[in-house]
Amino acid sequence: MISVIHEMLQYTFIQRAIIVGILVSVCAALLGVILVLKRYAMIGDGLSHVGFGILTVAVAFGITPLPVAIPGVMITAIILLKIGENAKIKSDSAIALISSSALAIGVAVTSVTTGLNIDTCNFMFGSILAMSESDVYLSILVSVIVAILFLIYYRKIFIVTFDEQFAEASGLNVKWYTNLIAILTAIVIVIGMRMMGTMLISSIIIFPALTSMRIFKSFKNVVISSAIISVVAFLFGIYFSYIYNISTGAMIVIANLVLFIIFTLLEKIIYDE
Repeated sequence: MISVIHEMLQYTFIQRAIIVGILVSVCAALLGVILVLKRYAMIGDGLSHVGFGILTVAVAFGITPLPVAIPGVMITAIILLKIGENAKIKSDSAIALISSSALAIGVAVTSVTTGLNIDTCNFMFGSILAMSESDVYLSILVSVIVAILFLIYYRKIFIVTFDEQFAEASGLNVKWYTNLIAILTAIVIVIGMRMMGTMLISSIIIFPALTSMRIFKSFKNVVISSAIISVVAFLFGIYFSYIYNISTGAMIVIANLVLFIIFTLLEKIIYDE
């Protein structure tokens, strides 16, 4: 195993993939806890479809995709929250409406322009090893910003997550912090799509949180353990992906699934005694 790891680290593209993957995994796990607790789990899946639509349109017109997709998905996240507040359209319906429309537009534009090329497939199924140097630097910068903002506003996000009425009574601008969570989620989804693809990106947001909650019960412990679980799953995923030549994104999800099953069994052992 040590020799395989040493061999892997000889490649620059794998070094980049590991750095970006760890940062994205941590950010996704941190936000995933909030999304699960606030019952926004499906927003990740919806925004990934929107991201795919924007990214494929950008590629079709020869525009650098990530700088275009990040603000586009951020705006969409805020729009989804606004629509969800409308009593006539529930949040799950709003997500389905916007995500399916964006996905259809992306596929339609791709069909009449570049066709189903390598870039489009990478956005759909993920290809962290194919990230360009500029994508890597942008992903690192954005991930660090997301992590810093989460740590700065940790206590206020905690209050907003568990009791919005108390947060409002305490003078917190609940809408602002809810929008902040949505924006940070949108950013992580866009940069994470290079690693996981549209089909699998929501898994690294939801799985670590659900896995951690099997055993840990306090918010702080769940956040910390989710980040650790997410990184461990990523490292195992990229390791076995390299050995067996399997899609990195798929192996990361499988690693998350295995950890979820292990933690579920441990939960039964610990709390059924």
